[in-house]
Order: sequence, then C-alpha cells, then structure tokens
Amino acid sequence: MNRIEERFGALKEKGHKGLVVYMGAGDPDLEATRELALAFDEVGADVLELGIPFSGPLADGPVNQMAAQRGLESGTTPSKVLETVKMIRLDSQIPIVFFVYYNLLHRYGLGAFIKDSAAAGVDGILILDLPPEESEDYSQLMAESGLCPVFLVAPTTPESRIKSIVEHGKGFIYYVSREGVTGMQSKVSGNISSMIDRIHQHTDLPIAVGFGISNPDQAKAVAEMGDAIVVGSAIVNQIAEQGKSDTLVPTVSHFVGSLAQAVKEV
Repeated sequence: MNRIEERFGALKEKGHKGLVVYMGAGDPDLEATRELALAFDEVGADVLELGIPFSGPLADGPVNQMAAQRGLESGTTPSKVLETVKMIRLDSQIPIVFFVYYNLLHRYGLGAFIKDSAAAGVDGILILDLPPEESEDYSQLMAESGLCPVFLVAPTTPESRIKSIVEHGKGFIYYVSREGVTGMQSKVSGNISSMIDRIHQHTDLPIAVGFGISNPDQAKAVAEMGDAIVVGSAIVNQIAEQGKSDTLVPTVSHFVGSLAQAVKEV
C-alpha cells in the first residue's frame, strides 16, 4: 500500500473527504514548488498533484498553460522535478502524483521515468494523453514499482469505457466534472452526483472530482458528492498573481487551508 492508498484509507476510516491540490512544478521556480508543497501539507491538503511542464499541454486551460510556460522558462525539467520531490520527502510524506504528458515520458524512457519517480518518493502518475487501452506496459511497470496509475473519467465517458478505465486505475479515479480543458468555473456542474454513482457501480476506488472548483463554498458542495475534490486552476492563478513575492507561500497556503477547512466540514 503506498501513500495515496494509505491516505484515502485513513480518510474513509474517519468519514472524512479529501483535498487534492494541483500546481505546476517550477512555477515560479522549483524552490517555491518545494516550499508550497510543504505549506500545503501543513494546512491540510491530502494529495499533491505536480504538473511537469510541457510545451504542448492540450488538456490544460490558459491558466495552467501559462504555468507550464513559466515552469519551462525557469528551467524546469523532469529530472529537476524528481530532485525537488526528493527534497520535499526530507520534510513531508504528503502523497504526490505526477501530472504529465506521454511525450515527456517517452523522451525520458518510460521504464526509467517510473523507476526514478518511485525512487524519488512519487506515489502515482496521471498521464493525460494515454488511453487505458494502450497502457498495459505502463500499468505493469507501475505495479512493479509500487506506483498508482491514475486515470480520468469525463461526463461523456460511455459505460463500457468507465469499466475499462477503473480496471486499470489504482489509488483514486479522477472525475473531470466538465467537458473541455481545465479552468476555474463560476458554477459547479449539475450532474456530478449521478456520474459518481455510475462510476462507483464499477469500482470501490475513491473518486476525486475536479475541473472548475474555485472557492471554499464550491469545494464544500462538491465534497458532499465525491470522496475528494481536486483544485488546480484557482491555486495556479494565485501563484501567478503572487509570483516571486515574499507573500507567495503564506497567501496561497492560506487559500488552500480555507479549502481544506471547507472539505473537513462535510
């Protein structure tokens, strides 16, 4: 059992919902990524998703695309992100999931990347553009390294495909509650509850709901339906606003703390 499974197991035992937070690695730089990761752990985040910057992030909205660009401009590479995870692991055991495009893994070497991720202290990988039907080698390598392959389910995913996706997934299922690319939304999608019920017909894995949650009220509303919520663009937006200022870590971690508090109230 790795850290993701342990964390969700502990949450279930207590009857609590989880908070999964996302940020782009290297935005504004990797030292800030390390400091933010530790601060997020302190204020109650349950899982940290780290986006490894890529020059063609097709599934990302403008906010996360700009974060990837800033990460590339700060010199962030997959190897440097792995080193940063090692540094985070000196002070924190927060479960970490890499959010990555397949092209980066292909360039690095799929087997080598998975082994190096496990050695650094990563717990799971979500490859945005790898269909589960084409993931047999990947799933086997992940199992050998004790990592969780995390997969996405969308509102448009047909029943037969949901079954296939959850059979390949471990740790948790990431339910994308809106169609299209990532980004903050003013309203929470209305079909979340029924879709979660559909997914749970095929799996006991926890379901984390994301894409669009931008404030504590929305976080609380969605947490009432899922096992966890995912907040990304709203956090990335605050990181962009703060940049390299002295207020970066306290301001963004205060926001994450408010989300964690809202989720705990459910």
